[in-house]
Amino acid sequence: MGVIQGGTIEPGVESVVYSMSLGSPAVSSTTAIHAAVADNGAQQVVTTAITNPDVPRNITATSGGTAANITAVQVIVAGTDHAGIAITETLPAFTATSATTVSGSKAFKTVTSITIPANGTGVTTAIGSGTKVGLSRRLSRDTVLNAYLNGVREGTRPTVAFDATNMSGNTVILNSTLNGNPVIVDAIVP
Repeated sequence: MGVIQGGTIEPGVESVVYSMSLGSPAVSSTTAIHAAVADNGAQQVVTTAITNPDVPRNITATSGGTAANITAVQVIVAGTDHAGIAITETLPAFTATSATTVSGSKAFKTVTSITIPANGTGVTTAIGSGTKVGLSRRLSRDTVLNAYLNGVREGTRPTVAFDATNMSGNTVILNSTLNGNPVIVDAIVP
């Protein structure tokens, strides 16, 4: 076994720096996926008027309307990941009696349905896009080296989530605000 800077290189394992183009994600928006849906006193499963994320990214839900009637319900989002595999995520619960935006952690390429539980008279729920952008590779550990926004290297490394099994669990959050310009991430991949 060879040694580099105190680490051990496994024999027979080759790694390369891989540049992933993550598209040009727009500024996050609380209504990017679906406009606010008014509560009707029953669970609603929304399958129409859905706009897919501009790039694979996490989903948000925002409660609004009559704040005093907002309850701690959880929205369920179904769709596909970067690889086209079906995924579902239950978003965190809203804060009761307060307009709240909650964020999921999985990167969705498409959204096929949104399940909104009954929440309260005068309450609305909007579905948006978050700041976590999906990677196009599964990582078994954080091997991200750099991120670039519009060709400029970020001064601070992105926040990285990794999942060797599920593509949707591999995301980055840039230090800079997403603004519709190209994002590229360099990572070491075996």
